[in-house]
Amino acid sequence: MILYDYVLSASCYKVRLMAALLGTPLTLRAVNFHPGREHKSPEMLALNPKGTLPILQDGDTVLTDSADILRHLTADHPEWQSSDDDRWLDFASDLNDSLGLARLHDVIGYAADIDTARAAGVTALRKLEAHLTEQRFEGLIFLTGKTPTIADIACFPNTALAPDGGVSLDPYPSIRLWMRAIRSLPGFIEMPGIHRLHELAHPA
Repeated sequence: MILYDYVLSASCYKVRLMAALLGTPLTLRAVNFHPGREHKSPEMLALNPKGTLPILQDGDTVLTDSADILRHLTADHPEWQSSDDDRWLDFASDLNDSLGLARLHDVIGYAADIDTARAAGVTALRKLEAHLTEQRFEGLIFLTGKTPTIADIACFPNTALAPDGGVSLDPYPSIRLWMRAIRSLPGFIEMPGIHRLHELAHPA
């Protein structure tokens, strides 16, 4: 499988992360999204007329929506699926359109109504915090149960990168615990702005 990838893209990262957690190898093809705008080149538009990333090519199958790619990667992994995933994949799209847009504005100067984007991002984070707090009361840590699903992987990147768009995560303790649980998963990989958990070694 080939992933046409931009290292700073939250949407591309969720695909890389999902593949890493599954142990599924990907061939990464770096795309000069910024400043090169290579995703708008004739070659890339032939793969994806929408001119967006990520793009996953698996044989004759080409997928250009991150939610569809997550479903594709986990097609043979029912443990990563739940009946409530569609709800959270839609919510992940809302996070991308708010927190993700604010981050694009602040990081690469993308044109946006930054106040509206940040306000929508805060609204989304409050909804996420409320749900995760209810989950904690039930003894659950992830969005749909005791174990992670594609719902968690879809929602994680733009949430974790919210500070890059000027939205603090300090008011959301349940979100921070959830993010820690994801970062603790075997096979977790980093991207710029999202790091592994680092245990401090105590001197002998």
